[in-house]
Amino acid sequence: MEGAPATGSARKSSAFAGGSSARPLKTRGRGQPTKGVTLKALAASIKSNLEREWFGSPPHRAMIGRPRPVGLAAHPHDPRPVDPERGRQLIEGVMVLDGGALRLGETGDPFDQPSPTRQFATALHRFDWLPDLMAAGPGSARLALRLLQDWRRVFGVWNAFSWSGERLERRTFHLACAARGLSPEASDAEISAMAQDLARGARQLLKASDAPQRKLERAVVVTIAGCALSGKAGDRLIAEGLKRVNALLDAAVLPDGGHASRSPEAGLELLFDLLTLDDALGQRGRPHPERLTRAIDRLSSSVRFFTLADGRLAAFQGGEAVEPRRIAAALAHDDQGPRPPQTAPHVGYQKMQGGSLQVIADAGTPAVGVLSVTACAQPAAVEIVFGKDRLITSCGWSPEAVGANAFRLSGAASTVSVGDGSAGRPLSGWRSEALGPWLIDGATEVEIKRHDADVGVWLDIIHDGWRRLGLTHARRLYLDLKADELRGEDSLIPILDKNGGSPNPDGPRRYLPFSVTFHLHPDARASLARDGKSVLIKGPSNVGWWLRNDAVDVAITPSAYFDHGQTRPAGAIVLKSQVRPEKGAKIRWKLVRATDH
Repeated sequence: MEGAPATGSARKSSAFAGGSSARPLKTRGRGQPTKGVTLKALAASIKSNLEREWFGSPPHRAMIGRPRPVGLAAHPHDPRPVDPERGRQLIEGVMVLDGGALRLGETGDPFDQPSPTRQFATALHRFDWLPDLMAAGPGSARLALRLLQDWRRVFGVWNAFSWSGERLERRTFHLACAARGLSPEASDAEISAMAQDLARGARQLLKASDAPQRKLERAVVVTIAGCALSGKAGDRLIAEGLKRVNALLDAAVLPDGGHASRSPEAGLELLFDLLTLDDALGQRGRPHPERLTRAIDRLSSSVRFFTLADGRLAAFQGGEAVEPRRIAAALAHDDQGPRPPQTAPHVGYQKMQGGSLQVIADAGTPAVGVLSVTACAQPAAVEIVFGKDRLITSCGWSPEAVGANAFRLSGAASTVSVGDGSAGRPLSGWRSEALGPWLIDGATEVEIKRHDADVGVWLDIIHDGWRRLGLTHARRLYLDLKADELRGEDSLIPILDKNGGSPNPDGPRRYLPFSVTFHLHPDARASLARDGKSVLIKGPSNVGWWLRNDAVDVAITPSAYFDHGQTRPAGAIVLKSQVRPEKGAKIRWKLVRATDH
């Protein structure tokens, strides 16, 4: 294909077209092999069973009930946008949560009847309805106090669903931010009950070991709850929470501001929580830890990096494309912040900015262990934006999505797939129930080489995610600034033995199908040209882009895209070929502006 970068030998696979002298950056992850996971799952299962028995016992309930708080103090501000209309709907008797709805009438109790979906039940027990209700105007406080009493009557005693995981964490956070605002409408008994709920929830967060990937977020919530409570109960929670926050912050927020899970959305949500903590500490007259200030600055820079030209976040590694108003709310504290760089080497992403095209690529190893419960086996995946049009993306899976873990596999992102496998896979079965759906067997080493010049930007990403098949995937990208086009080459390169030969020269000569997939945003559409190869892509602006390629076969297939956890229909362009593991193969492609649109 004319203009595509050339492919070197296996030993020179890092060399760039154009002779770049840039030094390669290698990102190494520990990987998460299956060995040892079973023992960890067994230990976690035993510990979880013991905790369930203990947390439901009278001695434990007594422990988290002391000392009793004497009242409310700070009124922490959560900068997340709210939806007053949903609050007004609730006042009118209809609760809308996470894509589901429940008609309550004037006196209905949502906690004493079946929820329409599990996602609805999760949002219900997280108190996700509380911020919207608080913003709804007259009548909201009285209704909120009644719903809190309804919850307390049914679920005030420990329960495996309502008191575990992110449900307890978010419920405690929302209650801490709302309690002081509810107090003018509350009786002394209702204020005392709210304060006790808040203290018990925060203490339970300190005791429980489930959801270990959210240790930092839990510590932040504990500290915010402590700021909302007065007296000894609040002071103790602040002291213990800040101790944990200081111990965990630097590991969770990387030097370039990326979240250790590698999810852009997770970094945004942590920024919201830290801004709330910063506000709460200020209200209590407490000093702001240096680590907290540094983390807020770094996360703010990272949010700017991950915000693409269409105003939404890049959707990678368990994160969705968050809407612009949410991003603006997170950055309102520092809306004049510096322009971020085009690379985020610690979290493992690279951006390329052309005249009208913007490309962001996943150039790191997936998270491992407890942080990998939302990790995706999608190395070298890309998202491509033209102006305000997001053309190429991924399926955008997140923990909020109503979808199986299949959306975490290689085929659900705009990258390469080989055979019917994936460059890593989530745990399943009892091990997943014990540990969470950790990602295992993912890429353990990624090499990145970049060169920025006046004429264009070159980027090489090489990873070992397909090592079990004896292959390395090398993705080469060149963004031509003058021609305003993107050229790509995806090569599968045999992994050679120490003598430079095939590790299995006498093995059967087999061909495996391999493909390069480009997932379309739901607002983009594609049509196949008469030659059966070229594909015309158009976004909402109706500007056309040709995807030209030298694949053996090209198909446009149905796909899915997650937006606010809900599925939207989309399409995918699949470039198909075959590969012999001992020989390797490649597909070249380029995205060029259509002259007739």
